[in-house]
Amino acid sequence: MNIQENISLKNYNTFGIDVKARFFVEITGLVQLQKVLELKAYPKKFIISGGSNMLLTKDIDALVVHINLKGITVVEENENFVEVKAMAGENWHELVMWSLEQGYGGLENLSLIPGNVGTAPIQNIGAYGVELKDVFVSCAAMDVKTGELEGFDNEACEFGYRESIFKNEAKDKYIITSVVLKLTKKDHVLHTGYGSIENELKNKGIVHPTIRDISDAVIAIRRSKLPDPKEIGNSGSFFKNPVISQKAFDRFIKKHPNAPFYEMDDNEFKIPAGWLVEQCGFKGKRFGDAGVHDKQALVLVNHGTATGKEILDLSKKIQDEVQKTFKIKIQPEVNIIK
Repeated sequence: MNIQENISLKNYNTFGIDVKARFFVEITGLVQLQKVLELKAYPKKFIISGGSNMLLTKDIDALVVHINLKGITVVEENENFVEVKAMAGENWHELVMWSLEQGYGGLENLSLIPGNVGTAPIQNIGAYGVELKDVFVSCAAMDVKTGELEGFDNEACEFGYRESIFKNEAKDKYIITSVVLKLTKKDHVLHTGYGSIENELKNKGIVHPTIRDISDAVIAIRRSKLPDPKEIGNSGSFFKNPVISQKAFDRFIKKHPNAPFYEMDDNEFKIPAGWLVEQCGFKGKRFGDAGVHDKQALVLVNHGTATGKEILDLSKKIQDEVQKTFKIKIQPEVNIIK
């Protein structure tokens, strides 16, 4: 295996933060991963994959293990459904495009989400009315202490809104190596409930959309609102949409009757974090090379040479202002490495 020293991670995180890895190794096979985990000479290891959901605020004084496991295979199918196994290093959007080429439905609303397959369950990625858990069957994950592979089914992953067991009690204990998803081969269930999707389809004159039409609509919407990390450093949505109680919502909506919201189960309400940030005047603002995107206030951006600390400081400034203005606490969706 090729262990390198003092490697820049600028090209391994979508924020484009230029921090260094003390040591670095790329993983392309499971046996190789097991051997790396056994290395006593490198007691501290830091796992990275697509680098799409993290903010690096300092150099990594550890062996950075880049997961680059590849492969997409059909593991089971019948006339109605197919189960697809994708390795952790596969690009998520490319997996979505592959599924559409095969005529498989279920992932179309999750088009153009940055990152790799292996990190999708950690975050329970979601967009436009669909979450990973809706199609998730299981994942294989390697125990970092024993090197053994374990299986986690949907229930075992304890999925929640941008949550899973891998962000909580299993955090840093496992490396996800592959994911199995159950997709439809026919009679696809289309999720067009999000108003923006319906509007996009209407504008295109599409009355009876296909799964490809849904994907195209989602891609068009995302591109109109979200910056391409290849053009400007970002990690997509930086903050989670806060979920508040009925009591808190009643107080909030009384003061802000025109605010957008989504009613959820259990007398809870989701308030768009982007709207809260925009109302506080941060949309399009720039603080050095750290800034807020001019089309979507939920996205923090690196205009060039911003450090992770500068972006983190900006996020805290935004959180404080939202708390002060609306009495609502917004939390980062991004994994912050301090």
